[in-house]
Amino acid sequence: MSNEVILRFEDVTFEYLHKKPILNEASFSVRTGSKITLMGQNGAGKSTLFALIKGELKPKKGKISITNGASIAAAQQVILRSDFSKTVEEYFASSFEIVPSNLKSEISKVMEAVNLAVPTDRPVGELSGGQQARLLLANALIQKPGILLLDEPTNNLDKAGIDHLIEFLVMYEKTVIVISHDADFLNCFTDGVLYLDVFTKKIETYVGDYYSVVEEIENRIERERKKNAQLEKLIKDRKEKVNFFSHKGGKMRKLAKKMSEQTTELEENKIEVRKEDKTIRDFTIPTQDIFGDIVTINQVKVIHNHEPVIKVVEKVLKKGSRLLISGPNGIGKSTLLRALVSGESEGAKIMDGVRVGYYSQDFSTLDYEQTVFDSLQSVVTEGTDVQQMRAIAAGFLITGDLMNHKILHLSEGQKGLLSFARLVLMQPGLLVFDEPTNHINFRHIPVIIKAINKYEGAMILISHMPEFVQEIKINDYLDLSKL
Repeated sequence: MSNEVILRFEDVTFEYLHKKPILNEASFSVRTGSKITLMGQNGAGKSTLFALIKGELKPKKGKISITNGASIAAAQQVILRSDFSKTVEEYFASSFEIVPSNLKSEISKVMEAVNLAVPTDRPVGELSGGQQARLLLANALIQKPGILLLDEPTNNLDKAGIDHLIEFLVMYEKTVIVISHDADFLNCFTDGVLYLDVFTKKIETYVGDYYSVVEEIENRIERERKKNAQLEKLIKDRKEKVNFFSHKGGKMRKLAKKMSEQTTELEENKIEVRKEDKTIRDFTIPTQDIFGDIVTINQVKVIHNHEPVIKVVEKVLKKGSRLLISGPNGIGKSTLLRALVSGESEGAKIMDGVRVGYYSQDFSTLDYEQTVFDSLQSVVTEGTDVQQMRAIAAGFLITGDLMNHKILHLSEGQKGLLSFARLVLMQPGLLVFDEPTNHINFRHIPVIIKAINKYEGAMILISHMPEFVQEIKINDYLDLSKL
């Protein structure tokens, strides 16, 4: 690793038009070839920092320096819906102002680097979530950046995909900055952490692997709590004395005034201890009162060597059935769920009259042009008024002005929480989950697990998060790779 600094922030201050400060005289540097994790609470400004690095946003004060004009490329969290109709080759080509003459050769190299094997004439929208995740990384790599920015790169990746990504990042010689909630993934290659403090608006730099840094931050928080506890005890004692002496005359009253000033100074010295991110409230997904064969699956389409193969199966889901569908990226799991929910599957059918709560990994069930309020209201069942709807939304941290925002302007995490709020309002007889932990803050996961396990209807689940699957009460399995 070179000792040369490739990226430097010097006393950078940034705030949006509505005067919400994100950074306040923040300074840090990143050395060439380093692998850095970007940490911070929800709303601390991680995505804003990426936008500042890319030059999409300009600081209000301070200086951002990129050594020798090093190029920057970012692997985004998701592929835009407007790009779904492009072929894989067209998607790569759209990254260049002038398309290089050797584009096909370069595409081959980056697809091999990320272990992506799909025909380049296939529309992007037909790729699985895991294949799209690999494509996003490959699209950043083809630009040959000096600084690679990755935002939740393990979303949708199966274990093999995550292992390959770790191997790639360890061997990658360029500078990488990563935002991720996957602690095990981060710990495998991180050699430093940038921590955005949501209170001070500063950026702290830590050296070491991910778990060591997290422990160091937790120890610091504990020290801050202890210091505050001591100060609070001293402040309380001083206030009692001030109150006692102020009722006396002469010198005692002067002493009371002096002690009052000292108490104010002590209160100013208290540290605003970092609080954990807000967690969603416990919730219940009510079940539609329905019985019978809710889902019948007689055959499925499995992808082998990029070609669909029909396989015969026998699956019947009744109330209380919980089916886990597994298999590697690209085998056809999400395609199976989409066809089932849309009614286009020839070999799988949902019973008439069943309300289906479908959590799609690409949020295809959401109308991005709708406001959050209208999206929630569109799925409200009889007997739920606007006040109850707002209360349910608030439990998922969807409050205030957010209700009037278009879904288009929500973060991926907010879209996920909106999707869960819609499921509660919908009261479905069948839940269909396609990667429901993607983009969701890890603090919310235990609450979601509890709600899913209490749900009494039928459920189908796809998830590449082992620790999540292990906590869900599954009673039926369909491994597409074994058909």
